[in-house]
Amino acid sequence: MTQPQRSSLAEDTTAAIKLLRQGEMTIEGRLVQASNATLRCDIELDGLLAKCVYKPVEGERPLWDFPDGTLAGREVGAYLVSEAMGWRVVPPTVHRDGPFGPGMVQLWIEPDPEVDLVALSRANHPAVRRMAVFDAVINNADRKIGHLLPVPDGHVYGCDHGVSFSEEYKLRTVLWQWRGKPLKAAALQALQDVRAALDRSLGAQLAELLTPAEVEATRRRVDLMLKHRVHPYPPEDWPAIPWPPV
Repeated sequence: MTQPQRSSLAEDTTAAIKLLRQGEMTIEGRLVQASNATLRCDIELDGLLAKCVYKPVEGERPLWDFPDGTLAGREVGAYLVSEAMGWRVVPPTVHRDGPFGPGMVQLWIEPDPEVDLVALSRANHPAVRRMAVFDAVINNADRKIGHLLPVPDGHVYGCDHGVSFSEEYKLRTVLWQWRGKPLKAAALQALQDVRAALDRSLGAQLAELLTPAEVEATRRRVDLMLKHRVHPYPPEDWPAIPWPPV
């Protein structure tokens, strides 16, 4: 049975998505630090074996500001936006049935244990700066230090995007070091790409996962960033940093 390097399978999105959609999952255990039911599983298809994260909808904790049963779909939406931006900051992610019913299934990324996550979150690192732009697009309300997943080749993935895409501005993150600073040319190009995609297939895909108002709010956020060409500022009436920040 072949067990590939995590990063190489993450880069081969076609193979990863097929594995995640069709593979047989075997639960290994629960990640007890997570607030919602989060299970690590082995997943296997045609001799290809990997690990994944499975978050069943039935295990989602009700939130006052997000509709019940929608967090898994928001995780998938974040992956679709990541792909449309061309940055692949979210590991391959699907919505499928599992041992405890429908839920989100995401390829497990093993972070580089040599990287100091606190230092990384505060650094002027290009990959982390991309993450800050991505978070602004999806209106991520919970970017914690531990949600950064650096791999040995220097790429940085992010996880836990269930509380994203709110119609209201709720950006809450530990990555404020670029607030008000000009967006890089690569970020502007990624924003143009995702804006064009929102008027094509991405908009239709997100419409199956979010409310019409949330899809339209995503368009408006991208338009504002393209208009002002700067990293956004913290909201004035919302906590700017998640707690705990790790």
